Amino acid sequence: MNFQKLLVPVASLVLLYAAWRAYGWPGVAIAGGGLVMWLLLHFTRMMTILKRAADRPVGFVGSAVMLNAKLKPGVTLMHVIAMTRALGELRSPKGEQPEIYRWTDGSQSHVTCEFQQGKLARWTLERPPTGDEAPPPAP
Repeated sequence: MNFQKLLVPVASLVLLYAAWRAYGWPGVAIAGGGLVMWLLLHFTRMMTILKRAADRPVGFVGSAVMLNAKLKPGVTLMHVIAMTRALGELRSPKGEQPEIYRWTDGSQSHVTCEFQQGKLARWTLERPPTGDEAPPPAP
C-alpha cells in the first residue's frame, strides 16, 4: 500500500485535532483555512501546468537532449509535463502500469520515459543517426 496517499489526510486530521485541543473552534477554523489554502495552491499549480501544455502539440519538446539532462528518478509525471510544457505521447496501454510516454523534438530525437505509480522510474534518449555516424561504404 502507498503510505504517501494516507500521509496527507492523516496529517490534516492530526493538525485539526491539535488545533481544536489548543484553541477550540477558532483554532479549527484557522487550521482548516490553512489546509484549504494549501489545496488551492496545489490545484492552481496543476491547472497552470496543464493550461501551458494544452497550447503545444502532444509529445513535442524543444530539445530531447536537454530534457534527458534534466530528468531525475522519482520525479512525478506532472513535474515532467511542467518541464516539457507538453503532454507526452502515451506509448503503453491506457490504465496499465508502467506508463510509458515519449517526447520528440524537431530533429526526431526522442526521450521515452517509464513511470511507475506516477513516478519516473527510467528513461532513454534515442537520437537518429546522422551522416557522420553512418558506417563507411565497403570498398
